[in-house]
Amino acid sequence: MTAYAYNAWYPLAWSRDIGQGISTRRILEEDLAVYRTEDGTVAALEDACPHRLAPLSLGRLRGNAIECGYHGLTFDCSGRCTVAPGIARPPESFRVRSYPTAESMGMVWVWMGDADKADRSQVFHLPQYDDPAYSVVEGDALPVQANYLSLADNLCDPTHVVYVHPTTLASAGREETRVQHERQGNKVVTWRWVIDGPLIPVFEGLKDFGGANVDRWHYYHYHAPSVAVIDFGSAKTGTGAPEGNRDDCIQMFACHFITPVDQRSCVQHWLCLRNSPADPVIDERLRSNLRMAFDEDKRVLEAIQRNEDKPREWKRVHLGLDGSSIKMRRIVEEMTASNG
Repeated sequence: MTAYAYNAWYPLAWSRDIGQGISTRRILEEDLAVYRTEDGTVAALEDACPHRLAPLSLGRLRGNAIECGYHGLTFDCSGRCTVAPGIARPPESFRVRSYPTAESMGMVWVWMGDADKADRSQVFHLPQYDDPAYSVVEGDALPVQANYLSLADNLCDPTHVVYVHPTTLASAGREETRVQHERQGNKVVTWRWVIDGPLIPVFEGLKDFGGANVDRWHYYHYHAPSVAVIDFGSAKTGTGAPEGNRDDCIQMFACHFITPVDQRSCVQHWLCLRNSPADPVIDERLRSNLRMAFDEDKRVLEAIQRNEDKPREWKRVHLGLDGSSIKMRRIVEEMTASNG
């Protein structure tokens, strides 16, 4: 069974999906009632009234508080009970847990651990998200019936691309391109270059390289426990991209914000930043192509989970390409052991 690192900021939901009505979200096997207060701040409460454990999400909002739909106990956004039938001043013990929240990159984030350790300055944010040179293509919330660390393995692994994504993210004949990786604090970076090759299908039509081959890079940044950013792009072969000259290139950042739901499911929220102006037609094509690629991953990961759930005698074999995901899992284990 997977243990969780609780003292971390986790992506919970798209900001666009949380309004001034009660939503429910499940994360780290805990159910939350989520809503916006009158000033727009996101509140997240344990979704269980301490009286009879009726879900608060079945109740209604009273200003900035939730009234339980069973007997009317009312809890403010700090989790304190402000109204209890027949009790003039509800005791302090009448309380539900409240979770710190923040918003960044169009996402609501939640801190599931010790509230005193929640530092909103540490919520994940990619600088390019605010850079006018980049446009944002916001994706969806893709449910994946697999453990979130299985998806994390996938997002630390460039080598699967040629086999799983031949029509979207791969070019043929590059299976043996060298992959490198290193740990940087609580992050693992995995990268490889493909020199003098064709554009990948998802880049076609985004920039005119005059039919020339390109040098392609892929840098996979995995921020434990649940954020992955893939910096990938292409520049005309021979223009110095591997040495750092990327002035005339296609560059994208595919951001994956993973919500661990329980041992066998997670939600993959994704968006893409690209270094060109927004265009409705191009953006929709890109969104469709990327979703196709992520559905390809989903199909494999869910099949793996089904096999893992079957009783069998099995010992995992490791390949050299597993080094990055092994580092990632070690970081998560360390965070879990320290609750940090």
